[in-house]
Amino acid sequence: MNPTMPRVDLRSDTVTRPTDAMRHAIANAPVGDDVYGDDPTVNALQERAAALFGKEAALFVPSGTMANQIAIRTHTQPGDEIVVESSAHIFLYEGGGFAALSGVSARCVPGEGGLLNAQKVREAIRPPDPTSHYPQTRLVCLENTANRAGGVVYDLDRTAAIAAVAKEHGLALHLDGARVFNAAVAMKASLADVAEPFDSISCCLSKGLGCPVGSLLVGSRAFINRAHRFRKMFGGGMRQAGLLAAAGIHALEHHIERLADDHARAKHMAAQVGAMSGASVQLDTVQTNMAYIDVSPSGHTAAEVCQGLAERGVLANAVSTSHLRIVTHIDVDDADVGVALAAFAELVG
Repeated sequence: MNPTMPRVDLRSDTVTRPTDAMRHAIANAPVGDDVYGDDPTVNALQERAAALFGKEAALFVPSGTMANQIAIRTHTQPGDEIVVESSAHIFLYEGGGFAALSGVSARCVPGEGGLLNAQKVREAIRPPDPTSHYPQTRLVCLENTANRAGGVVYDLDRTAAIAAVAKEHGLALHLDGARVFNAAVAMKASLADVAEPFDSISCCLSKGLGCPVGSLLVGSRAFINRAHRFRKMFGGGMRQAGLLAAAGIHALEHHIERLADDHARAKHMAAQVGAMSGASVQLDTVQTNMAYIDVSPSGHTAAEVCQGLAERGVLANAVSTSHLRIVTHIDVDDADVGVALAAFAELVG
C-alpha cells in the first residue's frame, strides 16, 4: 500500500482509536487499586453499566472473551454442557476456553440465518438421565449481534421465547453481547429491555464504542460476586484500571447513539457493492455495522480482492474463499466510504 494513500480500515470495529475527548477523560481519571476494590473510576463504570442494563452489579474485565469465559465458569460445573449456535463466537473464536477453563462441552445447534429459536433450544436440552450417560445441560448462550451471520439481531420476541424455554428447564441464560449496543440501537430498544431475560450479559467497550481496552460482565450481585473470583483465577485482575474505565464511561455517555451512523454507512456500502457485477450481498442480513460480501462473481477469491483493496488503501478481511467482511465504526466517515466504494468498483464493478 502506498504510504501516501488514505487508509480505510474496515477489518473490524476493534481497530478503533480513542477520540481526543476520550483521551482527555483517560488522562484525568482518578484511580486506585481495583483488585482492592478502591479504584473510583472502575467502580463508577461498573455502577453505570449495571444501571444501564437494569441489573444489580457489573464487573470490568480486560476482554469480551474473558467476560464470556468467566460467565460460563460462574454458571456451570465441570462436566456440564452449554447450548450455543454452531457459528457462535464462544465456540469458534475463544480458543476452546469453555472446555479448558470450565470443563464443559458445547452442544452446537445450527440456527436460522445464524439465530437460534426456542424450538431448537428445546430440542438441544439433554433429557433426564438416570444412567448418567449424558452431560447435564446448564446454560444457553446467545450472541447479539450474531457476528458470523452478518451482524443480525436477536429481536426481543425471539429472545423472550428462548428465555421461557431456559426457565422452564431450570437453565441459566447468558448473552454474549459483544455488540449488544449495536443490537439495541438497531431495535430502538433500551439496553435494559434487551438484557431483561438474561442472567448475565457480556458487552465490549472496545468495539463500536471505540475504547482501547475493556469489557463488562453484568448480572445479579450474587452472580458478580462469584464471577469476581473467577476473574482472579483467569488472571483478569487489574490495578489502576480507572484509566481504562474512564474511556468506558465516556463511551457510554457519548458513543452509543452514534452507532446508528455506522449502521447507515454499512447498509449504504452493502447496497452499492452488492449492485456491482462482480459481487453480491444478502441485504436482509445487513442490520447493523457489518456486511458479508460474496465476490465469487468477479472470478477472484476473497483473499485476492482483499489484496487489491489493500493496494488501494482499504483493509477488509476474507472470511472464506468467496466472502469478505467489512465493518464500519467510529473511525470511518462518509469520505472513507467513498474511498472504499471506489476501490470496490475497480475490483468487482
